[in-house]
Amino acid sequence: MVRNLWNDNEERSKNGLDELVYRSNLLGSDRSVANWGGGNTSVKTIEQDFKGEEIDVMWVKGSGSDLATMKHGNFTGLNLADIHPLKEKENMSDEDMVEYLSHCMIDSKHPRSSIETLLHAFLPFKHVDHTHPDAIISIACASNGKEIAAQIFGDRFVWVPYIRPGFKLSKMIAEGVEANPKADLVIMEKHGLVTWGETSKESYDHTISVIQEAENYINKQASETSMFGGAQVGAIFQQDRKDILANVLPVIRGKVSAEKRMIATYTDEDNVLEFVNSNAGKELSKVGAACPDHLVHTKRTPLFIDWNPEKEGEQELIEKVENGLLDFENEYKSYFEQNKNEADEMFEAVPRVILIPGIGMINTGKSWSAANVSESLYRRAISVMRGATVLGEFVSLSEEESFAIEYWPLELYKLSLAPPEAEFSRKIAFVTGGAGGIGTAVCHRLVSEGAHVIVADINEEGARNTASHINELYGANRALAVKMDVTSEEKVMDALKDVVLTYGGLDIIVNNAGLASSSPFEETTTEQWNLNMNVLATGYFLVAREAFKLMKSQEIGGNMVFVGSKNSIYAGKNAAAYSTAKAAEVHLARTIAADGGEYGIRVNSVLPDAVIRGSKIWDSQWKEERASSYGIDSDDLEEHYRKRTILNVNILPEDIAESIAFLSSSKASKTTGCMVTVDGGVAAAFTR
Repeated sequence: MVRNLWNDNEERSKNGLDELVYRSNLLGSDRSVANWGGGNTSVKTIEQDFKGEEIDVMWVKGSGSDLATMKHGNFTGLNLADIHPLKEKENMSDEDMVEYLSHCMIDSKHPRSSIETLLHAFLPFKHVDHTHPDAIISIACASNGKEIAAQIFGDRFVWVPYIRPGFKLSKMIAEGVEANPKADLVIMEKHGLVTWGETSKESYDHTISVIQEAENYINKQASETSMFGGAQVGAIFQQDRKDILANVLPVIRGKVSAEKRMIATYTDEDNVLEFVNSNAGKELSKVGAACPDHLVHTKRTPLFIDWNPEKEGEQELIEKVENGLLDFENEYKSYFEQNKNEADEMFEAVPRVILIPGIGMINTGKSWSAANVSESLYRRAISVMRGATVLGEFVSLSEEESFAIEYWPLELYKLSLAPPEAEFSRKIAFVTGGAGGIGTAVCHRLVSEGAHVIVADINEEGARNTASHINELYGANRALAVKMDVTSEEKVMDALKDVVLTYGGLDIIVNNAGLASSSPFEETTTEQWNLNMNVLATGYFLVAREAFKLMKSQEIGGNMVFVGSKNSIYAGKNAAAYSTAKAAEVHLARTIAADGGEYGIRVNSVLPDAVIRGSKIWDSQWKEERASSYGIDSDDLEEHYRKRTILNVNILPEDIAESIAFLSSSKASKTTGCMVTVDGGVAAAFTR
């Protein structure tokens, strides 16, 4: 149920724009009221222009913003005196409207105003809210919606037939309100709600009150109805769902990433399972999007996999997924060809929403956040279908109307505001030893160019700190912390499973987990020997093997980078166990490169030397041991290493991260089985 969140103690208004920001954030904070990126709000104020003269100004949401998070700079101020003459026009094209409004802005630095700016300007109210509440859209998408609205709101509402947002819709709303003096709300068919007030609080309170009236009516009817025709299949145990998804998600991710890589997420919340498991779920999913704002992020329809978990197994599901994705691609291409205009270019012909009985919903997107938006919006669609089917029959935009929104230049403009994609956008990287100096630097380096990264480390607290810092800098779920012991086959398999369940698959492995020990050869114990071999050889083998399986199942290639050492090719004094393990490590990398070529899996190694700063290894006994082998004090060790390099430099974690980023990138697309030294030039370690 929608709640009134207004708090007079929090809302300390200084001016109309302050009030608007507060009200907008409140409305956007509840996704059952305002979709992500959807809806718009406004306030009319008196401001001083550049000449110091008072003018009537309307502040309205800027295009591409989200009500939940927008601030003052996301609103556009327009001179109402310049807009008022438009009321006399009969019609106006989208292009002419946008061009005209650009000249009404009081500051050219403001963002382009909302597509529905004139909706706000033509209404004679100080505060106006346009939202997409689930309960109202349930009415707006019900076959008998207008009659239901009359039962709930009497003669207080204006019903506007569906038309794409723009000049004509704004005129229709204004004329409808003017013709009905009792009106205090507008329901836009297959679209949303418009409300208003003379104060910001009055407008907000009224919006929430209208939604609550609709919710109360729908819930009363729902208490006497079997949702979505009742259950057709039963739910699968949660752990069984995860086991199936761990094998199915990489297949899905690989198929939807044929043109561009996609992140794939899933949800199995109760309301989602109720829908996908129901008798009516499949047919309802084919009707169409519940709202124009949903369409851009969910496409017109999802892919529904007609799989019965009570009668069919995992292999049948994978086959149905593969066939379903192929059918979706063909149907989408046909949809595009039948409706396209000359200048239209087709988006990826892959679903944003995949529904599987017994399993839940899978969402795809160029990032975790994009997939999450699709998930959020389709959960809203399920809520709308629930309400609409309680009231009558669920109806949606026609195919032609849907295409007109999906490929609408004004809607595409919002998408164009996103930053350009970087080298590792859409990629998922798994970094072992991610909490250490090199590992942390690698994680930050890859994320800085668009990657999603898994910080894997036996030091769980360190991994969480690194991931938390990345997420603070770059946004939610760009990094995932995983506790993992590379020497445990079970722990490695569990960690890779967590990666699949979070992001859908894997593109880059950085085998970086490390330790070291030093002792004269004759004093080297089997314990030291086995520890080095277990971590640096067996551990790298286990991680690479599980990643190799995953990359093969995706069928879109992949990259592995092993962090070796100068000691991989140079027999360091008093370091038999460490040097041997490091030599085994880089040779393992070459063997995987030989096996992976036919699958597009590249494997390369980086060979650093003496990366002391930020290193957990060098904070251990290893530093004392290495200094002792050279007959110097441990405090002099970094200087000793610098002086022995040809370039007379120290090697830093960021230097290694840079080489790893290069080998993982498209710039090295034709390089595999390679060793790159990053040691400042140690002549004794030159390859021969």
